[in-house]
Amino acid sequence: MELETKIKQLIITSLELEDISVEDISTEEPLFGEGLGLDSIDALEIGMALKKEFNLALSKNKEDNKKYFYSVKTIADFVRSQQNG
Repeated sequence: MELETKIKQLIITSLELEDISVEDISTEEPLFGEGLGLDSIDALEIGMALKKEFNLALSKNKEDNKKYFYSVKTIADFVRSQQNG
């Protein structure tokens, strides 16, 4: 399974988004605010799920995490950088 698809599925599962499918989530669009409309609580849930699934070390810097969590693409890029780092 492509990493972006896996992340989309992880978002759906961790946030229990029953009415949303993988196809409904854009890879490039923002996840928060005007995009998928997620909030900071959702970010925490996604962060915990990503840490568990990919054994990630998230930054303590809030601005860094905002950048990483902007879209599915930026999350995937972050996961790849952590796995290849």
